[in-house]
Amino acid sequence: MASYDFSTDILFEILSRADLKTMKKCRVLSKECKDLTYESNFIRLHSQRTSTMVGYLVQSSRLFGQLTSDLVSGLDPKPTQDFLNFLPPPGWIVATVNGGLVLCTLGKRRDDPFYICKPTTKQWEVVPSPNPRFWTAKISMLVLGSNPLWFKIVRLSDSRDDTIDLELDLDSEYSNEEDNFNVFSNEKSWHCEIFDSKSWEWRQSDDLKLTHDDYFECNQDVSACSALHWLMFNDKQDKYTKYTMLSFDGDKEEWAMTSLPDSLRGNDHCDQIALVSCEGKLGLIHLRQETKMLDVWILNYEKIWIKKHT
Repeated sequence: MASYDFSTDILFEILSRADLKTMKKCRVLSKECKDLTYESNFIRLHSQRTSTMVGYLVQSSRLFGQLTSDLVSGLDPKPTQDFLNFLPPPGWIVATVNGGLVLCTLGKRRDDPFYICKPTTKQWEVVPSPNPRFWTAKISMLVLGSNPLWFKIVRLSDSRDDTIDLELDLDSEYSNEEDNFNVFSNEKSWHCEIFDSKSWEWRQSDDLKLTHDDYFECNQDVSACSALHWLMFNDKQDKYTKYTMLSFDGDKEEWAMTSLPDSLRGNDHCDQIALVSCEGKLGLIHLRQETKMLDVWILNYEKIWIKKHT
């Protein structure tokens, strides 16, 4: 079979006209192709030639509680206003994911329904409500397949919402010392429910076991490498282990903790740390206030942090 050595300019012209599905396949051909498709000038031209929407959603509440969601893009200084105006009625955005899926809810009550939508095609569908017994603490979404579309929604609820049930258990004649020990131990359980688009239903998963000293940082979770990732903080640990990363594997449906780079684990609160999606991989940014320098780290396939930029 003949081989062709295309110049970067030819690759640029070809890939900038390819649809997203084809472009994602081309990224695995070589490092050159992958790096090219993440350049800002390529993204701008590809968006223009293929009518691909690139940006992020900003939601705000106007007078009388009216919600508006605007698409802000680095390719166009003018935002696309009321981007979700096709929804009946517009709801609160609770999760988004690369690929254009948006998860919304009509309100903040336990039994308020969810619906999934794709703004580029103006398609939307109601998602069954999860267990109304629990209050939603965290809700996230990840895409595991594009053809056909396959996604999962992960909902975490604080077990402290079960106070009434715990009181009933403690008053029961069947309660024992072991039960009382579990209630007052430092272990904290998060109820986990998973919605799978293949079955189109919620199901209860095993509880996530953390401690009362583990806190979710305020940053939004990040979906990367078929998993969800949260930045965690533990104020009872020594200064070298305060920050960790909690991950949920979408395929295996397993939880795991990963350490941050050694130079960041004892980071001072004055610095800023955030997880990001970087060129298809999981990344971490660290803004050092003292030096005003920004570090970008990438987690490779061997679960090792590599500093990519400073």
